[in-house]
Amino acid sequence: MTDTLRPVPAAVDGSAVPDGQDGPQKLKRSIGVVGGTLLTLSCVTPASTLFVVVPDLFGSLGTATALTIAIGSLLCVAVAFCYSELGTLIPSAGGEYAMVSTMAGRLAGWLVFVLSLLVVMIVPPVIAMGTADYLAPIVHLDPSLAGAAVMLLATFAGLLDLRANAWITGVFLVLEVIAAAVVAVLGFAHSERGAGSLVSLEVAGTDGHADTVTAMLIVSGLAIALFVTQGFSTAVYLSEELENPRRNVARTVLATLAISTVIILVPVVGITLGASDLTELTGGDIGAMVTAWSNSAVGTFVSLCVALAIVNAGIVMVIQNSRVLFASARDKAWPRPVNAVFSKLGRFGSPWVATLAVGVPGALLCFVDLDTLYGVTGVSVTGMYLLVAIAALLARRGAHRHTHAWRMPLWPVVPAVLIAILAYILTQQETVHLLWTGGITAAATLYWAFYLRPRPGTRWLVSIPEDARD
Repeated sequence: MTDTLRPVPAAVDGSAVPDGQDGPQKLKRSIGVVGGTLLTLSCVTPASTLFVVVPDLFGSLGTATALTIAIGSLLCVAVAFCYSELGTLIPSAGGEYAMVSTMAGRLAGWLVFVLSLLVVMIVPPVIAMGTADYLAPIVHLDPSLAGAAVMLLATFAGLLDLRANAWITGVFLVLEVIAAAVVAVLGFAHSERGAGSLVSLEVAGTDGHADTVTAMLIVSGLAIALFVTQGFSTAVYLSEELENPRRNVARTVLATLAISTVIILVPVVGITLGASDLTELTGGDIGAMVTAWSNSAVGTFVSLCVALAIVNAGIVMVIQNSRVLFASARDKAWPRPVNAVFSKLGRFGSPWVATLAVGVPGALLCFVDLDTLYGVTGVSVTGMYLLVAIAALLARRGAHRHTHAWRMPLWPVVPAVLIAILAYILTQQETVHLLWTGGITAAATLYWAFYLRPRPGTRWLVSIPEDARD
C-alpha cells in the first residue's frame, strides 16, 4: 500500500515549533485573488521570459517557436487543472510536495520537493543574468555580477510584508506588460512575412540557409516551452496566505496561465512576422529588432522595462522559494537544528532565514554555465509536472473523493494523457541534462532511504493549516 500522509495538527518533535505554541507555525492569510494574481503573474514574469528565455528558443526553433510555445501552453492547461484541484484539496505553502505527498506517498512527495527546489533555485538566477543585456543602453555590466546584484536586491525585498510586495510587483508588472505590448505592435506593424510562416518550421543554419525544424526538435523544445509559463504554479505556494483558498487558488492558477500565455505568445508571433529575415529571427536579438523597427529611444525604454521586470521576477521568485523551504522545515524534512532555523518568521511575518537561504545561493548560481541551468530546469519542470499529474490521478480516492474542492473537467482522462505526454518529452531531452537531474534525484533518494524513511513519526510530516481543512 502507498505510504500516504494525513494532516498533522501539531509538531512531533518541536523542532519547528517555538515554545508556547501548540502546533506548527502558520503563515498569515493576507491576500486575495487580485494580490495573488499579481504575485503569480510576476513570477511568470512574461516580459523577462520573452526577452531572456524565448531568444534561445528562436535560436533552435526559428519560426517554429510560436507553435512550440502554443503547444506548451495547451499542455499547461492540463497541468493547471491538476494544480487547481490538488491546490484546493491541499492548500499548503509546500506547494507540489505537500500535494503529492498527501496523494501519492511520502517518497513521491520528497522527490517532487527536490525537483521543485531545483527549479526554484535555478530559475531566478537564469532570469537575473539577463539584466546586463537590457541595461546596456545605459551602462555595461558583467552578466554574472549584475545577476548576483539583482538576486541580493530581491532577497532584501523578500524580507518585507507580502501585501506590500504584491503591490510593488504589480507596478513592475504593468511596465513589463507595456514593454511586451510595444514589441507586439511594432512586430505586427513591420511584418515581413505572412501568417503561414508560423507553421513553415524553418531555422537559419550555420551556413545562413534555411533548415527544416523537425518534429523531434519541437518535442525537445517543449521542456523549455513548459518552463516559459511555469510560474502559474506559484498560486499553490501562496495558497496558505490566500484568503478563501478553496475558491481562490483555482481562480488564480487558471487566470494567471491565460493572461501570461497571451502576454508571451502574442509578441512572439509579432517578432516572428516582423523579423527582417530568418537569420535575424534565429539570432534572437529582440532589442536590436525593436530599435530597427522604431528608434533608439523606444529601444532603450523597452530595455529598461525588461530590466525592471527581471528585478520584479527576482522578488517574487525569492518569495515563492522561501515559502517552499519554510514549509519543508515546518514539515520536518531536515535535522532538528535546521528545521528550527528555517521555520523562523520575521517581524513582517515572512520566513526570513529561509529567504536568505534561497537568495544568497541564487546569487552564487549566477556564475554557473547558462546552458546547463536551462537544461536542468527543463528536465526538472517536466519531471515535477509528471509527478503532479500522477497525484491528480489519485486525488479522488477514499476520503478525498468527498472533500469540498475545485474539480477538473474530464478527470481522469486529463491527468492520464498528460502523464504519457510528459514521459515522452523527458525521453527526448539531452543526456547530460538528464544525468545531472537524475544524479541529484538519486542523492535525494539516498537521503530519503537512510534518514527520512526510518523516522516516519518524526520526519517529513506534511501539515495542512487547520483553517484550510474546513
